[in-house]
Amino acid sequence: MKSIRVLVVDDSAFMRRAIKQILERAPDIEVVDVARDGLEGAEKAIALQPDVVTLDINMPRMDGLTALQHITSKTTAKVVMISSLTQEDALITFEALELGAVDFVAKPDGTISLGINRLADEIIRKVRAAARARVRRRAPGRRVLRVEKRVLVAVSDLNWVVMIGVSTGGPRVLEDILPQLPGDLPAGIVVVQHMPPRFTASLAQRLDQYCRLHVREAQEGMKLSNGLALIAPGGYHLVFRRQGSAVACHLSLRPEDAEFRPSVDVTLRALMEAFDPRRTIGVLLTGIGDDGADALVELRRRGGWTVAESEETAVVWGMPRAAIERGGVDVVAPSYQIADIIRRKVGGR
Repeated sequence: MKSIRVLVVDDSAFMRRAIKQILERAPDIEVVDVARDGLEGAEKAIALQPDVVTLDINMPRMDGLTALQHITSKTTAKVVMISSLTQEDALITFEALELGAVDFVAKPDGTISLGINRLADEIIRKVRAAARARVRRRAPGRRVLRVEKRVLVAVSDLNWVVMIGVSTGGPRVLEDILPQLPGDLPAGIVVVQHMPPRFTASLAQRLDQYCRLHVREAQEGMKLSNGLALIAPGGYHLVFRRQGSAVACHLSLRPEDAEFRPSVDVTLRALMEAFDPRRTIGVLLTGIGDDGADALVELRRRGGWTVAESEETAVVWGMPRAAIERGGVDVVAPSYQIADIIRRKVGGR
């Protein structure tokens, strides 16, 4: 019996038909209707009360962001945005995530994406995850104020490394955690967020506005440093090479068979080979699946310290749960406590 009721909203007839056909391949998903623009989408969502709405961004009469606010304020439906792979759409997508969208799918070929069927598994997986996700409504206009930056310390000054792995629900939880860390934190931070190219660059720019830490998208040869948070770029694995006393970033396409690129498991294992595991903190946050769980087990076995987000705050309690069940976690905590936990462990103020 089909249990997840979905409304598909897109101004392209081709995209409506393609997304509907993809979703109806899944035995547990039923497309209850489609809508041609944001206004019709909001009206149908209120009338039909679906479990999930897939929502385009650029539409006539009412755009995706406005429709999203109507849907999340007047229904219990979870929303998955359908976005083009452009810089502008990436920025709008982050606004949508802040306004309450659970996740997004990036169209590979622009607004009318002839290659959308290549994303069939991702679309089905994200709709299923959205249906069971916990969504925290954020007050409109909530922002973290930009703070004055400090000057980076010498790259050789690296006391600790905090490795954060996150997927579905990641941008919002990162905005809850990273701005609470001081700019002079005696640790470098590495973030692996499952996200396509261009979106990770926008994520880094967005977080940098809100954080006392410097936040950058990782580039080839960039060195880890205290007070610096590096975001793994979409489409690449972020691994590391030792250069004297420094730890330098290397971008790789291997392993090619990893489920995600970037992969939390790949990055954390590489970090343990380039930096002392006993001075490494592994943090696993909200996300689908189990990426990072096995590497967290290994880090703990090698003397590192590990933290998992609790079910209380995780949008999707998949990755943290897998690590806990495999015995890879020292501390389980809600997201609002994690910055303090990190700060106390590394000795930051």
